[in-house]
Amino acid sequence: MRSRWSDGEAAALVARYGAEWGEALALRTYSARLLGAEPGLVLHGGGNCSLKAPWRNVLGEGVDALFVKASGCDMATLEPDEQPGLDLAYLRRLRAVDALSDEAMVDQLRTHLLRADSPTPSIEALVHAFLPATFVDHTHADAILLLTNREDGEAAVAEALGPEVAYVPYLTPGFELALAAAKALEAKPEARAMVWGHHGIVTWGETARESYEAMIGLVTRAEDWAAARRAARAGEAGAVCLKPKCEDAASEAKAAGARIAAEIIPAVRGQLAARTGDPDHPYERVVLQVLDDPETLEALLAEGARETLVTPPLTTDHLIRTKSLPLWIDALRYDGPAHPAERVAAAVAAYVEEYEGYLARHAADLPAGVATFDPRPRVVMIPGLGVLCAGSDLKQAVITRDITKHTISVKAAMAFEGVEYRGLSEDELFHMEYRTLQHAKLTKGASTGGAGASQAGAAGGAAAGAALKGEVALVTGAAGAIGSGICQGLLEAGALVAATDLAGAPLDTLVEVLGAAFPGRVVGVPLDVTDPASVEAAFDQVVEVWGGIDLVIPNAGIAAVAPLTELDIDRYRLLEKVNVEGTLLVLAEAGRLFRRQGTGGDIVLVSTKNVFAPGANFGAYSSTKAAAHQLARIASLEFAGDDVRVNMVAPDAVFGHGASRSGLWAEVGPDRMKARGLDEAGLEAYYQSRNLLKARVTATHVVNAVLFFATRQTPTTGATIPVDGGLPDSTPR
Repeated sequence: MRSRWSDGEAAALVARYGAEWGEALALRTYSARLLGAEPGLVLHGGGNCSLKAPWRNVLGEGVDALFVKASGCDMATLEPDEQPGLDLAYLRRLRAVDALSDEAMVDQLRTHLLRADSPTPSIEALVHAFLPATFVDHTHADAILLLTNREDGEAAVAEALGPEVAYVPYLTPGFELALAAAKALEAKPEARAMVWGHHGIVTWGETARESYEAMIGLVTRAEDWAAARRAARAGEAGAVCLKPKCEDAASEAKAAGARIAAEIIPAVRGQLAARTGDPDHPYERVVLQVLDDPETLEALLAEGARETLVTPPLTTDHLIRTKSLPLWIDALRYDGPAHPAERVAAAVAAYVEEYEGYLARHAADLPAGVATFDPRPRVVMIPGLGVLCAGSDLKQAVITRDITKHTISVKAAMAFEGVEYRGLSEDELFHMEYRTLQHAKLTKGASTGGAGASQAGAAGGAAAGAALKGEVALVTGAAGAIGSGICQGLLEAGALVAATDLAGAPLDTLVEVLGAAFPGRVVGVPLDVTDPASVEAAFDQVVEVWGGIDLVIPNAGIAAVAPLTELDIDRYRLLEKVNVEGTLLVLAEAGRLFRRQGTGGDIVLVSTKNVFAPGANFGAYSSTKAAAHQLARIASLEFAGDDVRVNMVAPDAVFGHGASRSGLWAEVGPDRMKARGLDEAGLEAYYQSRNLLKARVTATHVVNAVLFFATRQTPTTGATIPVDGGLPDSTPR
């Protein structure tokens, strides 16, 4: 680890924030962001920092203030207003108190804020108040937890970091820890830092840079100590080398696991979904993030891996994201006594039973009014396949994944060193898992990001909000006018979207535009709907990215213009291959996936008004789309038993959406314009004038119809919504 301090960057932040917040808080913000940018130090809201500085109240009186990071805020993106100011002199007087409950501590913090609208300070605010330095930093550095989470943690800290570092055995964060930290420093006033057992490291200084670089220096020293121990271990006679041999085994295991991953991952996702009791929305689904990098696979295959990895988290800050223990499922194969999906179900059921027993053992300790967490695991380890990390939405799944990755790395390093990992007791784990102050952290920034419609064009009021938050959608023909509008509308409704189309610039451009507006929530997947292998691979790719699919929009289609007497049979067969066979392949693959997941699903076919009101010289398109429509109706019959609803939307002419133009109208338009003596604008006006409402049909209107079905507003399957402004001849009948 190296110092990333830049005087130029620091000066830039002072120029940005100094006038409003003061130079000291601007530098405090800068060094906090440097720490937050190091995953080996803090992850997703972990860690802490503070500044002691003068402040002047409305009477012009000087006040000694403590500015401390607010609970749950992310150091990597910390803003000055996320560091609430408190009356430091009053907080220091609290050292005279013998005990302070969480509720009383929060009350004291909130009633001594300098601004009433400030967020709630960290539960460790009193630690920062009781330590005397101007700048104080706290991280959950991996290298430090590697030292403390063992039987001889204090000795390891002394050996690795030297006598200038004080040590405090694990105490529950809050008032008790604050008192102990202050006493430890008073007993060792020459200390330049402090390590807390199972919790991390604290450094300080009179400048932001001094405190920051003390952190980097000490963590680097811990890393070097651990590296030397591993090197010595690797050189011992008879020591097993984890590298090429184990990497080859991991690679072979991953290749074998890939053959069943497409079946097992959705099965796990289905088992982790919580039942709601609502017949229209019977499951609260999860998003999965898969850890299957070589290091993780190697760790899962190491001797004694289960005993090493199925252990408590590195620190209680991680507990609320990962639960106290992961679920371990032995390598899954098809040649065993039970189908892999059945073994997944049995393993999750056993985990739930154990978690409910854990709750029962500690029922007397559950705080009043605190609801218990879902008993299903958040982390599932399967040798040969990887680690599946679950969250209620993508952001939460990513947090779980990142914490799990670092946890496995630390535990594997300890195992290689020949040291037994030591976690906290079950009593302390339960206390921290159900501590109200910990729960509060989960509400900070819980939603998935997304800059919104302003960067990509609005897609309609019905699409706003988060009606599909955490749902995964796959759209075929995504690069066209209707497809791009549907992708955008689903994103605005909170969904994760796999935009699929033929590989090429149109798909790449769409994903680039939507990705800028909804970062991390859209992936482009090349897909040829006429190729069974391509369809299967596309679904498998989405499963690998997010764990499964909940909503499928078969939209891909092509058109041709010719009277029946002149229709080229090869051209007709191409339409039949795309419009009919492509729809069949997508419907079939969706049905198989939904059955593996076991949590229902929705399919909304983009049909056409031509199914009900075909046009002359448009027989190829009308007949093949009618066949696709009929396949969807049949799917509604066949898939209903799996709680899969299949519905259709039937739009009239949609010429474009934003920069995306309709491929269908590129094919059909010239002939129609020539026949009617119109230009493109005139043709659009013609189609608008022919419907009863004189409405211009847009992709946004199609999106709204799709969302009606996708959000299950009514218990409906096998139905069609016309999106045509009112064409009597095309009314479904």
